[in-house]
Amino acid sequence: MRASFSSLGGVCGAMDGPGFTASLVAGGVAGVAVDLILFPLDTIKTRLQSPQGFNKAGGFRGIYAGVPSAAIGSFPNAAAFFITYEYVKWLWHTDSSSYLMPVKHMLAASAGEVLPHWIGSLEVHSLMRSGVLVGSKAQCVLVTIVFFQVACLIRVPSEVVKQRAQVSASSRTFQIFSNILYTEGIQGLYRGYKSTVLREIPFSLVQFPLWESLKALWSWRQDHVVDCWQSAVCGAFAGGFAAAVTTPLDVVKTRIMLAKAGSSTASGNVLSALHGVWRTQGLSGLFAGVFPRMAAISLGGFIFLGAYEQTRSLLLELGRERP
Repeated sequence: MRASFSSLGGVCGAMDGPGFTASLVAGGVAGVAVDLILFPLDTIKTRLQSPQGFNKAGGFRGIYAGVPSAAIGSFPNAAAFFITYEYVKWLWHTDSSSYLMPVKHMLAASAGEVLPHWIGSLEVHSLMRSGVLVGSKAQCVLVTIVFFQVACLIRVPSEVVKQRAQVSASSRTFQIFSNILYTEGIQGLYRGYKSTVLREIPFSLVQFPLWESLKALWSWRQDHVVDCWQSAVCGAFAGGFAAAVTTPLDVVKTRIMLAKAGSSTASGNVLSALHGVWRTQGLSGLFAGVFPRMAAISLGGFIFLGAYEQTRSLLLELGRERP
C-alpha cells in the first residue's frame, strides 16, 4: 500500500497543474453530460430488466424518473475513474508499439474501477507525517483521495435510488431514499455493491483496451494522432461491444438492487442471481435490455470519451498558455 501511494505521489508531481486538473474536470464533465443526455435509454433498459416486467415497471412513462440521483453521482465517479486511469497508464511506461500496451490499458481501466472502492486517506496522512509526500504532491494526492472517497460513498447509493425511482415513476427520488433508510438502513443503500464492481471490471477490461487499440490503428492509418471526433467514434464502438458482452452482469446488478428486502436475491449473491434469471427466463432474461444498453453506451462512449478528450485537450492548452 505504501508503494502504491508513493508512486501515486510521483505521478501527481508529474501531472501537477493542468495535467491533474484536466483529468479530474474532463472526466467529471463527460460523466455528467452522458448521464443526463442518455438517461431515458437507461430508464428503458432498467424497466426491461426489472422482475415485474417493462409495462408494470412504468413502460415509456416518466422516463426521467430518478435523474436527480444520477446527476449527483456522475461527476465524482467519472472524475475518480479517469484520474486513476491516466495515472496508472503513466506509471507503467511502455513504448507505444509494445505488445504490452493492451495489458497496460486493461490494468489502468481495472484500477479506475476498483481503486475508488478501497483506497483510504489514513495512509496518506501517515505518508505526509513521514515526509514521503510533501508540497504539491501531497495536495495532489489528497484531492485525488477526496474524489475517490466521494465516488465510493455516492456511486452505489445513487445507483440504488435511481433504479428504484425508474421502476416507481410515481415516487419521488427523496421519498425513495428516505424509505430505503427507514426500512433497510445504510446497508440498503449499498446493496448491489459487489455486483456493481463485478460488472464494471469486465466492462472496462473490454472497452478501454479496445478504445485505445482502435485509436492507435486509426492514427497509424492516417499517419497522425486521431482527432476528438475520431476518438469518440472509437469510443462508441468499444462501448457498444463491451455493453453487449457484459449485459448478463448488468441484469443481475439490477435484480439485486430492485429485489424486495429479505429475499434471497437481495442478499447480493451474484452467482445465485444469475442462476435464478437463467432458470426462470433463460438466455432472453440474461440479455434483457441489451439493445437499449448498447445504444446508450455506444452513444455514451461517443459523448463520454469524446467530451473527455476535448475537455482535457482544452484545459491542457489553457495550462500551456498560462505564464
